[in-house]
Amino acid sequence: MEKILIDLRSDTVTLPTPGMLKAMMEARVGDDVFGDDPTVKALEKKLCNMFGMEAAVFCPSGTMANQIAIKTHTKPGDELICDESAHIYRFEGGGIALHSGCSVRLIQGNRGRFTIEDIKINVNDPFNEHLPHTSLVAIENTSNRGGGSCYDYNELLKMSEWCHQNRLAFHLDGARIFNAITARGESPEQYGRIFDSISVCLSKGLGAPVGSVLLGSKEFIFQARRFRKAFGGGMRQSGYLAAAGIYALEHHINRLADDHRRAAILAQTLAELKYVDYVLPAETNIVIFKLKDAMPASKFVNTLMESGIAMVEFGPQQIRAVLHLGIDDTQLDNVCNLLRKM
Repeated sequence: MEKILIDLRSDTVTLPTPGMLKAMMEARVGDDVFGDDPTVKALEKKLCNMFGMEAAVFCPSGTMANQIAIKTHTKPGDELICDESAHIYRFEGGGIALHSGCSVRLIQGNRGRFTIEDIKINVNDPFNEHLPHTSLVAIENTSNRGGGSCYDYNELLKMSEWCHQNRLAFHLDGARIFNAITARGESPEQYGRIFDSISVCLSKGLGAPVGSVLLGSKEFIFQARRFRKAFGGGMRQSGYLAAAGIYALEHHINRLADDHRRAAILAQTLAELKYVDYVLPAETNIVIFKLKDAMPASKFVNTLMESGIAMVEFGPQQIRAVLHLGIDDTQLDNVCNLLRKM
C-alpha cells in the first residue's frame, strides 16, 4: 500500500496532539478496576456534569459502551428498535444477539433517522404472547451511514416522552454527539434530560486515541460496571487514556465546526464532478457520495491512494470521506484539486 499522506478513511485515524500527549504523560493514575484511578474518575465526573446525568463508566470502545447499554436495558428474548443502518446493528459484530440475546426491529428511516410515528407502529403488543417484548429504542446521532445526519431535537423530545410513558428505555449511540451538538447549536444537558443512557465516543471527532464513556443513572451504571467486567472491559491504569479524553473535551469540541466547514467544501466539489452520481447532504464531518458506473469505486479509491489520499468504499459504488483534526485547509485543497483532475 502506498504511503497515506491525507487520511480521510475515518475520524478515528487521528493522532494525539502534543498537548494531549503531555496531558497523558502527566496523568495521575491508579487501578481503575479497584476504583481508585483519579483521572478516570475525573473524566466520568466531567461528562456527568456536562450532560447532567448521575453516573458514568469509562469503556475501551464505543461498541462496548453500546453493547453494555443494550445488555443493561434488556433481558434475553426482548426486542429493541433501531434504524436499519444503525451502528449497533450493522457494525458491532452481531453483539446484540451474542451478548443480549435480543431480536431487532429495523426501521427504514431517512438517512439513519426515524420518527415517533415509526416507533409507535413498531412496538409489539405487550399482551401478545407470540411477540417479543419491546423494551428499548436506540437512536444514533449523528448517523454514520446517513452521512453525519442529525436528528431534530424536538422530535427526539417527543420520542423520549412517548417511550417513557410506555415503559421503553431510550438509548443514544452518541459516537459523534458533539458533532450534532455543534451543528445544531445545542447543549449536552438537553440530551441528558431525555435519554436513559448515552454513549460518548472520545476517539472519533474529538481525537483521543481510545475510549468511550457510558452515562446513565446510578442504578444503571452500577449494573453496567458488572457487565463491563464480564465483557472483559475492566482496565487498570487507564487514567493515561482518560487524560486524553479530558484534554479532548476541553480543547477539541469548538474546533469541530472547522471539520463541518471543510466537509461542506468537499461535498460541493464532489457535486460538481461529472463522474459523481450524487452526494448526501454534509451536515457535519462525514461526506458520503455515489460514483457513476463509469468510475468503478475500486478504481477511484486506488487512484486516490496513488497520490497518498485515502477514502473507503462504503457500499456499491459508494465512497465515504471523513474530516477530522488531522486535515487542514491546504490538505483539503489538494484533495479537491486532484478530484477535479480525475
